[in-house]
Amino acid sequence: MSATKVLFICSRNQWRSPTGERVLKSHPDYQTRSAGTSPKARNTVNASMIQWADVIFVMENKHQDRLQARFSKLLKHKPLHVLDIPDEYQFMDPELVSIFEDCLFDYLGKED
Repeated sequence: MSATKVLFICSRNQWRSPTGERVLKSHPDYQTRSAGTSPKARNTVNASMIQWADVIFVMENKHQDRLQARFSKLLKHKPLHVLDIPDEYQFMDPELVSIFEDCLFDYLGKED
């Protein structure tokens, strides 16, 4: 069975989405990438990223809204989950890592 491709999205791709990517990166069942919705993001989300992903995690409702506005056709049959993680954490903040570890496998349906 091939690895599930997981895309993490936040605004500027600095703290939350790269942390989510890192949390799953070493897990053999997943391939991970991260991006941001802002034009000023380190890595701005594009159509090929959406097409690549099997499942997409966004940090806030506004990220979902931005993706729907730009990529509605590509998102039609993709699982997209809003994690409701506010923009108050630094990259790899232990509390943020814990939040990801606690919720990701519930959405992905697999054990770590």
